[in-house]
Amino acid sequence: MRRASSIETDFQKVEIWTSTQAVEFRVAGAIHACYHRKKFLTGLVWDLIAAGALLRGKGEPRSILMLGLAGGTAFRILRHFLPDCKFTAVDIDGGIIQLAREHMELEALGIEVIIGDAYTWLAKNKRRFDVVFDDIYLAGKTDVFRPREWDAALIGHLKKAVAPGGLLGVNLVIGKGHRSMQSHIRRIMQENFPVVRSLRTPLSLNEVLIAGDTVCTRATLLPYGPKFTTWQDRDFWKLIEVGRLKSLV
Repeated sequence: MRRASSIETDFQKVEIWTSTQAVEFRVAGAIHACYHRKKFLTGLVWDLIAAGALLRGKGEPRSILMLGLAGGTAFRILRHFLPDCKFTAVDIDGGIIQLAREHMELEALGIEVIIGDAYTWLAKNKRRFDVVFDDIYLAGKTDVFRPREWDAALIGHLKKAVAPGGLLGVNLVIGKGHRSMQSHIRRIMQENFPVVRSLRTPLSLNEVLIAGDTVCTRATLLPYGPKFTTWQDRDFWKLIEVGRLKSLV
C-alpha cells in the first residue's frame, strides 16, 4: 500500500493508504479502519467485534448500536451476515465519517449515523438494542487512549441501552500501557453480568469482551464461515478464539 493523502479532522490526523483493491485509515501509526473491495476480514479487531455481535443467546441481533464508527469495518462484516439488521452508530469525528463515505462506501451499509460525543448521547438515550458495543478510542501523540473511565454511571448507561436478552461488548487494546484499563474493565464486566466471554485472534493486539445473561460459545460462529467467498476470510474466521473470561496473570 502507499500513502495517498493525509487529512486533519477536528480530532485527529488521518493518513489514507491505498492499493488497487483496498483502503486503510491510519492514525498515530495504528490502523483505524479497513476497506477491501473483495474481502471482509482483516485478522484484526473488527473480526472479533463482528463475531461477538453474533453470540446472542436469543438468535441473530435485529439492532446493533456501535459507539465509535470510523470507517465502519465491523459493520461491513455484519451487513454481509445480517442484511435486515438495524445499525446505529455514534461518532464524535464527522470528518472521518465523511472520509469513510468518500473512500470506503460507508453509505452502502445503511447505518444510522449520529455525529456527537457518544457518551453524552448515551446518557440521554432512551432506545434499547440487541447488541451495544463500546469501541471508543481517541488518538494521542504516540498511542490511543480511552477518553473516559468506565465508572458506575457509564456502565449504568450502557446496560440501560441493552435490550432484554441482549449483549454488551467492548474493545480493549492490550499490551504495554493498557493493562490497567484492561483489568479494570474486565472486573466491571464480571461484576455486572452472569456471563462474560473473551474473543481474541493471533494477529490482533486487542481483546473483545462480550457480556450478557447468555453468551454463546464459538460453536455458534461455525456456520458463518462458509458464507465467505474467499479462502482468506474463511481462514481468518477460523482463527477467532472464544472463551470464558479468565483473570489476568
